[in-house]
Amino acid sequence: MTTQTMTTRVHTVKNMLEVQEQVHRFQRDGYERENIFVLTHDKDRTARIANRTDAEQIGVSAEGVGTAIANIFRSTGDELRAKMRSLGISKQYAEHLEEQMDRDKILVIAWGGKEYKDDEFDSSVYYYPEYRI
Repeated sequence: MTTQTMTTRVHTVKNMLEVQEQVHRFQRDGYERENIFVLTHDKDRTARIANRTDAEQIGVSAEGVGTAIANIFRSTGDELRAKMRSLGISKQYAEHLEEQMDRDKILVIAWGGKEYKDDEFDSSVYYYPEYRI
């Protein structure tokens, strides 16, 4: 099974141990390491967690060149939401997840492989814990 046909999955966790456990679950489910990302409200924290686990940071290959360049000029919240949107997360979910990161939560994202632009989003993204919008 290739990641191109897989559903993007987003798990919200509390600490590095939970990050590592979730990353390993995603790998067992067939996601490639380069498509498993961590995201926090702080860039340094995101980098530290990515370096200490088997996860990656969302980079140009996932978010696209246009988003990466625009992120240079965005506020932290806008940048985080743009990164999530490029992976297919809807605007409403991106706002909710950014609020979770404001509360010190960590996102572990197994990306299905398709880049999204503008108002496009993937309606099949799986979120845990489940949140109704």
